[in-house]
Amino acid sequence: MDPIIVVVIIIAVVSVLLSQSIKLVRQSEVLLVERLGKYHRTAVSGLNVIVPILDKPAQRVDLRTQVLDSPPQPVITKDNVTMEIDTVVYYQITDAFKAVYEIRELNKAIRYLTTTTLRDIIGTMELDSTLSSRDEINTRLRIILDEATDKWGVRVERVEVKNIDLPKDIKDAMEKQMRAERGKRAQILEAEGLKQAAIATAEGNKRAQILDAEGQKESQVRKAEGEAEAITKVAQAEAVRIKYIFDALKAADIDEKMLSIKYIEALSDMAKGDNKVFMPYEASGLMSSAGVLKEIIGKKE
Repeated sequence: MDPIIVVVIIIAVVSVLLSQSIKLVRQSEVLLVERLGKYHRTAVSGLNVIVPILDKPAQRVDLRTQVLDSPPQPVITKDNVTMEIDTVVYYQITDAFKAVYEIRELNKAIRYLTTTTLRDIIGTMELDSTLSSRDEINTRLRIILDEATDKWGVRVERVEVKNIDLPKDIKDAMEKQMRAERGKRAQILEAEGLKQAAIATAEGNKRAQILDAEGQKESQVRKAEGEAEAITKVAQAEAVRIKYIFDALKAADIDEKMLSIKYIEALSDMAKGDNKVFMPYEASGLMSSAGVLKEIIGKKE
């Protein structure tokens, strides 16, 4: 054989072997390497060299977060309402060896596990709680799936209930109930508004009555004070007048007859006013009253 041909063949074989022995692994990936059909090692990102013929690249595994969108699945609630729910699962492979060698068709297994777990959870809940407890459903799904897939080298990061599709008759019934509830709330708000308005009106009327009563009371007090002040001034004037009369009588030194006449005139003037006057029944009483008056004048001397 021509030596040149041999050299060419050798070069070609070496080139093939070199190309098979050098493997480039991208970032966020790992490469599982088998030797003679058995797992040998995990090649990380960068340039890796394997032994040709003996070593074989088994599978590349993406370590980034994966998104698994499950189609709508029929589920039945505790109160026997059938609905369809579709979910989205976010997971990440943490152990490439387990994800490849512990489970076959990882995505399908996670999808089936999600469906069965979702049916178990919804089966313990009634329709109303199912519609109002999405966060609870998501949390319970994530915890159960994370525990179940741990042996597959998978960490479930998040689960979302994307859509809940109800039967048409249930939708119609819920829509009617919603309209009824809105009408009820409108009536309650209207009644509450009327109530507040009535309370405000009553409070205003009560306040007005209180202010009116206080005004009348203050007016009566002022009137009474004015009358009292007037009576006081009249009494003071009357006292001054009586003192003036006493002083005049004292200065005149009149006898009892003149005192009696003045006394009768004073009683006559007093009778013209609003004051009540008590008159003696006998003339002797009148004269004795005049004597008392004179005695009083005498004592003032």
